[in-house]
Amino acid sequence: MTLPWLDPDQIAFPPADAAMEDPNGLLAAGGALNADWLQAAYRRGIFPWYEQGQPILWWSPDPRLVLFPEQLHVSRSLRKLIRKSPYVLTMDKDFPAVMAACAEPRRDSDGTWITPEMEQAYTQLHHRGLAHSVEAWQEDELVGGLYGVALGRVFFGESMFSRRDNASKLAFVALVEQLKAWGFELIDCQVDSEHLRSLGAEEISRQQFLSLLDTQTALATKPGPWQFEQR
Repeated sequence: MTLPWLDPDQIAFPPADAAMEDPNGLLAAGGALNADWLQAAYRRGIFPWYEQGQPILWWSPDPRLVLFPEQLHVSRSLRKLIRKSPYVLTMDKDFPAVMAACAEPRRDSDGTWITPEMEQAYTQLHHRGLAHSVEAWQEDELVGGLYGVALGRVFFGESMFSRRDNASKLAFVALVEQLKAWGFELIDCQVDSEHLRSLGAEEISRQQFLSLLDTQTALATKPGPWQFEQR
């Protein structure tokens, strides 16, 4: 199979179900990375993922890891930690700082897939009220968080980081509870993760995922900036 190369001057993706089986979900290369391209991609169940020096690569894996908010699983030990409230949690307080922290190299990797170009594109989406961050603070220090994109009643999770124990996990649980209260139906977790499975995430087929997107992204999007309610 020849990988389609996208024209940067025209937003047009192949159907998501045309993605490769190996590597799983690779759909196309090229195009451009900005808020318009990202909005169009997410509505079609597609997301960008590539490393510095590579062309822009677009993906739609099958199966897809998702979390239905009502299926959130919080262990007894995590509930105890939530009650202790070790961190102050906020939303959309410092989106650029969260992205920059997520872009830092991890212990098991020297590189990052969150390039400066990607930071700029998602920050554009944030300014449109469509990309959001959750921050965990300890004595005014940013110690954890996550970011993602909201369209209709779907939240597309992108990345998270922790500088203190369980900081990103507490941020994620708080986000899911808030999304549930707002009537969100689906959280996209993209690819399999033991960490997210422990919180209730499950795999569904690409076909089922795309069907859910058709109905849920057609609904009104809750604009940003977001704030936690009744925390």
